[in-house]
Amino acid sequence: MALIRVVVNGALGRMGQEVARAVLADFGLRLVGAVEEKAPQPYLPAPETPDLIPFSSNLGDLIEKACPDVIVDFTRAQVAMESTRIALPLKVNMVIGTTGLSEADLDEIRSLCDEHEVSAIVAPNFSLGAVLLMHLAKTASRFFENAEIIEMHHDKKLDAPSGTAMTTARLMAEARGSRFKYPSTEKEMLAGARGGEVSGIAIHSVRMPGMMASQEVLFGGKSQTLLLRHDATSRESYMPGVVLAVKEAVKRTGLVLGLDELLGL
Repeated sequence: MALIRVVVNGALGRMGQEVARAVLADFGLRLVGAVEEKAPQPYLPAPETPDLIPFSSNLGDLIEKACPDVIVDFTRAQVAMESTRIALPLKVNMVIGTTGLSEADLDEIRSLCDEHEVSAIVAPNFSLGAVLLMHLAKTASRFFENAEIIEMHHDKKLDAPSGTAMTTARLMAEARGSRFKYPSTEKEMLAGARGGEVSGIAIHSVRMPGMMASQEVLFGGKSQTLLLRHDATSRESYMPGVVLAVKEAVKRTGLVLGLDELLGL
């Protein structure tokens, strides 16, 4: 069986480096190229393999030379969209872990996938535990009227709330079919003390060194509470989901949002 040929976009970023290691470690995948905005040398430093992996700042040129089946992109929303506009018309599938894509962006990706008969798997979180947490939160939302989310990340994270927290809140509201009850505060002693709010769900963001990524979803009802929590202690936790998405991308066409469908949830 032929190996799936993979290019990593944003290869020197923290997630990009982890993805490259995961691809190199999987017997069904082959790392055939890497892209970075400023590629300092012609080959990616990869002590895990004796192979010379082409390294470039030009995605289009690299696709032409490396002939990848899938591009994995953990960059920024603007960069990811530029990549999709290059890769999908060239019939290269995409796996995108970048947050911040708008509905208009997703519509464009969907259109490009349909037009060129390729796939794009876009997920706010590739940790299988985080995906299961969101699935369980959707189920619980049918039975509780009050809910809040606390998401905790390292101090270098650029956005707040996290894309995972925003997606979780949206899925919970959709599953419930109406707004959650948002308790009013008669006197807020400090502006923002109740966090942000989505469909009646308060969302609180913690940013602190020493943390990686955690999320709690709290539900409250008469004389009871339910707490769902997921902790990721390193970026390795995302790699089984990334590898799964890469292997599924070559079997599909169209836009897939989240890993739920891939996991049969």
